[in-house]
Amino acid sequence: MGNPLALFHAGKAGPVVLFARNQLCAMARPGLEVTQETLLAAMLDPNLKLGTSTPKADPAGDYTWAMFAKADALRPGSRALLEAKAVQLMGGRNSLRPPEGVNLFAWHLREKHADIFIAYCSAGPAVAAQLPGAKLLRLPPALAMGADYGLTILTRASPNTARLAFFILSQDGLLPMNSR
Repeated sequence: MGNPLALFHAGKAGPVVLFARNQLCAMARPGLEVTQETLLAAMLDPNLKLGTSTPKADPAGDYTWAMFAKADALRPGSRALLEAKAVQLMGGRNSLRPPEGVNLFAWHLREKHADIFIAYCSAGPAVAAQLPGAKLLRLPPALAMGADYGLTILTRASPNTARLAFFILSQDGLLPMNSR
């Protein structure tokens, strides 16, 4: 919401409307015994690889690092341990890419680049479809992190921009892609 609100307050855009939200989740490789209650301990386990997005290159990485800071309140020293052990597998210049048509998170878990991957919950169904047995875990409430996305229209925008915005906010625009 920050960027569209800044545009609005600077007089460069109209009012801001919340149009989407997402939360961070943990995706665990098949066979890994982990629950929402044991997730932090598993992420801190030196024998398990923790995959993340790249902070400053991908917002999910920034949200993940903010979640690591929350972990420090639960277990002092967690933030530094998590930041040090996180394998930044997505969003960076040198990030490995899966073969065409293969889900990035499922691939990293299958190839054992990570045992646990922190990503948006919305990616979960695709992971489950391509990697049977993978677990999607909501973060414990004390670690929960989410993102709210705002929509605004620049004051100098084309009239077509308003039509697009109204479509995005319409029932058809809000339907999940796989239900069309």
